[in-house]
Amino acid sequence: MSTLSPGLRPPPVRPLAEAAAAPARRAVRFRLTPDDRGVLWLYLLTRVSLWITAHFARWLFPAQPGVREAAPVLAPFQQWDANHYLHIARDGYFPAGTGPWTSGWDNREAFFPGYPFLLRAVHTVVPDWTAAGLLISFVAGAVAVLALARIARAYLPGEEAAGRRTAVLFLLSPCAVFLAVGYTEALFLAFALPAWLAALKHRWALAAVLTTLGTAVRVSGLFLAAAVGLLFLLSVRAGAGRSTWPARQAWRSAGWTLLPVLPPAAYSWYLHAHTGDWMAWKHAQERGWYRTFHAPWEAWANTWTGAFGGTQSTGYASMFQAELAAMVVGSALVVLLVRRRRRRWPETGYVALSLWALGTSYWYTSVPRATLLWWPLWIGLAALSLRRPWFRTAYLCVAAPVSTLVALTFLTGRWAG
Repeated sequence: MSTLSPGLRPPPVRPLAEAAAAPARRAVRFRLTPDDRGVLWLYLLTRVSLWITAHFARWLFPAQPGVREAAPVLAPFQQWDANHYLHIARDGYFPAGTGPWTSGWDNREAFFPGYPFLLRAVHTVVPDWTAAGLLISFVAGAVAVLALARIARAYLPGEEAAGRRTAVLFLLSPCAVFLAVGYTEALFLAFALPAWLAALKHRWALAAVLTTLGTAVRVSGLFLAAAVGLLFLLSVRAGAGRSTWPARQAWRSAGWTLLPVLPPAAYSWYLHAHTGDWMAWKHAQERGWYRTFHAPWEAWANTWTGAFGGTQSTGYASMFQAELAAMVVGSALVVLLVRRRRRRWPETGYVALSLWALGTSYWYTSVPRATLLWWPLWIGLAALSLRRPWFRTAYLCVAAPVSTLVALTFLTGRWAG
């Protein structure tokens, strides 16, 4: 067994004849196994830990020194981008004729509509906006971690603890707090990971529908769509060498791979109707988050200056240091995926597209958070820890305090990526 993520052993691309002859065997199982229940217990325990951290954060680190009353119970969770999603869900993208032409505009069109739309729907049942967002992330996170564990068991056959080990490393990762707050990571993964699981089973229609839901939540869904499309092409090529008829049958599913482009296209049309700009979401990111295109080496240099050049306060400088570290991890992951498993091009493409999008801005922003979306990383680390037990101890000794510090940083209103 290989020890790093590029050495994962996912199920081989199955011949199309086998896929066409046994559709019943490809059904996605929804019954919880004992391993699934163990993963859910881990998930629940980490949620309890985060709530304990949030409780003490509002008492020990108040916004103003000397106060004698703690902030409301849910206040620590309503920070930064969570406020953007709340404003979109509550007021829409262009309330009362405001927009990019308005002074002090918050560039909210940079955020895709999937999460705000669901937040508004849940709010009809849960009156508190923050609680509604937390409920979405709680349910979505459970779905995501279950799917991740099942993918891990498929990639690491014969390893009974593969699913639980991957879940532990993932749930204690440095940026795990973003899975529990009103952000899009948990919801996106709740669509993306089952989509990938369905694609591995050659259930292309289901994979496409789930990926489409993912593209409504984050632009990262397009990277997933590219990976699913490449996996489809590889499976067709593998099947064509065995039998022509199953390959022709499979091509009937090709149209499903184009479905994920519809939400971004519809959102661009909506923005154009209100702003006259087809790429208004991209231009909003450029205005608000310095996501103008720069060469990768320029982005690295600018981030390095922010981290070590003395131009930022210590809090922001530390986050820029984390950005650099995450970019190094992602780049190493891509290199190792290519070197160790040349047939795993879909996973390589998914991570590489994410790195390109994040690594060509003025400086890096939110790369550590993006690591949550790189499922080959967490499965690969689990594979390493299963082969070398000392790695699990080393990882937990480093990740647990870092995860706690990042959680405290976010929950107290400081920038945490």
